[in-house]
Amino acid sequence: MSYSTPSPDGAPLLRIGPTQPSTAEPTQRADAARNRALLLDAAQQLVREHGVAGLTMDAVAKRAGVGKGTVFRRFGNRTGLMLALLDHSEQKFQAAFMFGPGPLGPEADPVQRLIAFGRTRLLDIEIEGDLHRAAEEKGRFGAGPYALHKSHITLLLRAAGVDGNLPLIADSLMSALSAALVIHQVDILGYTRAQLGDNWEWLVRRVVSPAAQVE
Repeated sequence: MSYSTPSPDGAPLLRIGPTQPSTAEPTQRADAARNRALLLDAAQQLVREHGVAGLTMDAVAKRAGVGKGTVFRRFGNRTGLMLALLDHSEQKFQAAFMFGPGPLGPEADPVQRLIAFGRTRLLDIEIEGDLHRAAEEKGRFGAGPYALHKSHITLLLRAAGVDGNLPLIADSLMSALSAALVIHQVDILGYTRAQLGDNWEWLVRRVVSPAAQVE
């Protein structure tokens, strides 16, 4: 686990993969970060359009309008590219729930934030489910992004006035957002993301009631 550029209030965002080595000059660093983001945006578009199977070094290079060697120099191999893409998506998610607008961000009611957290994560899994499942299979419980998500949910549960073993309750809620489970529910059982989102909201409201009930 490593840390990214600090967030707006100075707190670093947790990264899934290793940090990229920086260059000596600030302008070079800015250009490198911008070029990396462009490559990852191209990779994200490919995954959304064709699934993980469509994510190749050649395809990313073609979509971004660069040579294949540029992609290999930046990410090393396809595994490095996939890890970087998951990291890219994860940091966007973290920034949204820690500093963004409601209902996901801090200006909203804690129950609404809990509901938005699950619905947003389900959208991420729908788009990049195989990447999230691969990350889960590497065993990330207790550290990294999982620990941050668990801490965030625990704090929201406390703010909503929920009693009990809040870290354990947070684990139970997060199990409903497991990528492996969500992919099975969609691909095998035939549920839609909207149905899973409604079920997440049902779970959240049952957990916080009667401590808090928001219409």
